[in-house]
Amino acid sequence: MSDSAPVNDDVFRTVVRVFYEDTDATGVVYHANYLKYLERARTLWMEAQGATHRALAADRGVGFTLADANLVFRSPARLDDRLTVSVMVEQRRRARIVLAQQIDCENRVLIKARFTVACVRLSDFKPCALPAFLTKET
Repeated sequence: MSDSAPVNDDVFRTVVRVFYEDTDATGVVYHANYLKYLERARTLWMEAQGATHRALAADRGVGFTLADANLVFRSPARLDDRLTVSVMVEQRRRARIVLAQQIDCENRVLIKARFTVACVRLSDFKPCALPAFLTKET
């Protein structure tokens, strides 16, 4: 089984293992590391759509910037946990996409998150239209 796979047209999931370096003095995942897991899942989701950040920057001169982030912490992850990180498109606009994300461990919801990501021209960081592969309805 692959560690990253589209589950259906609506949800993408990937698995992340918690390493010692991810934990704090209390033995749980340090809060900022959840942001890394969520970002990694968004990047893998985008690659599953057929694009990479590097290619979009080089070929189209566009990139993505975080416009809004909302996280709700429900339960901690611990060393050696295998976390399932999901990505689902909640809303698409001309230059923004809203992604609902979740981190689960053994059928427990650990984190619920929502990110608004804006597409920008790298030359001036002004908003621009999302690439076509992100504007299609799933």
